[in-house]
Amino acid sequence: MTEHEQLAGGRPDFDAIAGWVAPRATVLDLGCGDGLLLKYLTGTRGVTGYGIEIADENVLGCVKNGVNVIQSDLERGLQGFDAGSFDYVILSQTLQAMRRTEAIVLEMLRVGRQAIVTFPNFGHWRARWQVAFGGRMPVSDSLPYEWYDTPNVHLCTIADFERFCAGHSIRVLDRIVLHDGRPVGLLPNLLGSLAVFRFERMH
Repeated sequence: MTEHEQLAGGRPDFDAIAGWVAPRATVLDLGCGDGLLLKYLTGTRGVTGYGIEIADENVLGCVKNGVNVIQSDLERGLQGFDAGSFDYVILSQTLQAMRRTEAIVLEMLRVGRQAIVTFPNFGHWRARWQVAFGGRMPVSDSLPYEWYDTPNVHLCTIADFERFCAGHSIRVLDRIVLHDGRPVGLLPNLLGSLAVFRFERMH
């Protein structure tokens, strides 16, 4: 495994995100976990910024990874940051776990000039198949939890998110849909398991 692949930690969305982030940009990473994304962006794009994380063990992981971290609950918003404080605000595979999804997306666009989110696509054919023909909530690589222990509270499809953006005066700048780490061009809402969006507020 190359150093580049080790930094990505097996997360295919990291490369997609890095491709959109300008060199030496300022970044705020929400729900940053152990800080691997910020570490990756620092190593590949020379960014500076902060992560926000609530779990003690993840905050410790950020410190070990050399990432600046603020321990805070995202559900309470980003009131501590001025408008336009960062070039990019990122929410990577955490959108579906947010209870106040609408509020946090709008806060991302207040604090950042652009926002990037990644989320598992509930519209993928395997998820549809498990619900329609198995009669069970789907379990997959991108949705690995059972219904009774999942942190996910607001699952959505690619089509759902695009409709949300259209209804909130949000301009989608870029979209990459992945499955098994590879881009999906044909029927992305059916064949893609992970979505990556870059967007901004319409002016």
